[in-house]
Amino acid sequence: MEYFWYVLAALGAGVGTGLAGLSAATVMVPMLLVLCPSFSGDTGAYQATAVALASDILGSAVTTTIYIRHKNIDLKHGWIMLVCIVSMCILGSAAAWKAGNVVLGAFSLFLTFFIGIRFLVKPDTQRDQTMGDNDKLGVKQIIVSLFFGLTIGFGTGFFGSGGGMMMLVVFTAFLSMDMKKAVGTSTLIMTFTAIIASVSHIVIEPAIVLQRYDALLVCIPVATFGSVVSARFANKVNTKTVGLVTGAVLTVLGAAMLMIYYWNIVSKVPFVSETLICLGKYCVYIAAAVTVLLAIRFGLKPPRELFRKLLHLVAFASSVVLAVTAEHWVAASAASLVFAVVIYPAIAIFEKYSWFADLLVQRKAGEIKKSLVLLFAMMAVLIAFGWGVLGQRWLAVTAILMWGTGDAAAALCGKKFGKHHVAIKGADPKKTWEGSIAMAAASFVIGMLCLLLTCDLAWYRIFAAALITAVAGAFTELLSHGGNDTVTVPSVNILILAPLILL
Repeated sequence: MEYFWYVLAALGAGVGTGLAGLSAATVMVPMLLVLCPSFSGDTGAYQATAVALASDILGSAVTTTIYIRHKNIDLKHGWIMLVCIVSMCILGSAAAWKAGNVVLGAFSLFLTFFIGIRFLVKPDTQRDQTMGDNDKLGVKQIIVSLFFGLTIGFGTGFFGSGGGMMMLVVFTAFLSMDMKKAVGTSTLIMTFTAIIASVSHIVIEPAIVLQRYDALLVCIPVATFGSVVSARFANKVNTKTVGLVTGAVLTVLGAAMLMIYYWNIVSKVPFVSETLICLGKYCVYIAAAVTVLLAIRFGLKPPRELFRKLLHLVAFASSVVLAVTAEHWVAASAASLVFAVVIYPAIAIFEKYSWFADLLVQRKAGEIKKSLVLLFAMMAVLIAFGWGVLGQRWLAVTAILMWGTGDAAAALCGKKFGKHHVAIKGADPKKTWEGSIAMAAASFVIGMLCLLLTCDLAWYRIFAAALITAVAGAFTELLSHGGNDTVTVPSVNILILAPLILL
């Protein structure tokens, strides 16, 4: 299981490096310490930092190459920071060994979170007073470069993290660089600091190479891959988009790391801790699924409607994750509601840009925002009813999966084979009998499978329950307009399934 966390931590570190110039340890060190038991002990943090620094070397180097190719490096205004940071990095690494098991302090974590909020609120870092290539550093900027260069350099060697994040702040807020040049310059500096700090760590404790070779072999290539992909993305889109994505990454990262840092306090409240654990695992599923979907979108380039239904598949299948990971229905429902509250403002920000609607195949403005919020809120209610009131953990999941698979089948078959439009009063005239039949068939099959796996009932009762529910769900979908089937069909499904199974 530790190898899974190695991959996840390294991938997150690589994306942070390529997108925002974050040092790998900002993500990797807390994750390795908290999620990997082998990194416990007096030297666990020191070894985790060494692995992160080693992963930073190649990741920062290839990221820097991409930014140089796009002329997004500004050493003329960043050379003082480079000299100071590199010179203080060795001293900080030696001090870290003397200090023992040190983790990134709360100040840096709060800073990460609030910088993320800042970029979400104001993603465009381009300013009227942005420094040009021929502008010289003033006295104030030289002093700022010296002060922050020395402190960031020591901190990078000591903590192994925080350097990229702090450089991003200094370059954009104090030296007036635009976002892309700030990230490119910081990753160039991080390449040198990562080499120096990692070598220093290994020289001080050579056992790192022998004891952590497996982590090094996994983390270095994965982090490098993440850096390359995110750096190419950052250099191809406009500054505002980079700012938005950076803000989202930093906000989520900061919130997650703060939760890890203060977990001993949070874990004392049973309901809160259980909900957060469920929400964390849920977010891991969403992040992994979105990564795969984006690879499919740009790699295989499937038809737009097929990709749209793949997005729906990921969304409604997430109900399984809630049912599996939560120990109590309250945690599962609360996690779904919290995710809905968080995702709504994020989508509201991104949907203002044309690339968002194209990327997620949005048919009309606000469609994705509405459907996702309805879905997650509906899941919370159905889980509370099915699991909380009726005591059936999988009842809500079955109702949701029957709707989701049926809806996908109806859309794909209806568009390709639909020729006979439904003429029933109150029905959506755009829908066809071919699509409705496909929905009923798909719902029936998935309903049978779910009930066979989760219910100890005779097969003929399961057959009858799945068939009746599938037909009722397909008929409800015919009468649902404007995307309201996200609520109406699963609700009808669970109301019909419940008495058929329980009585």
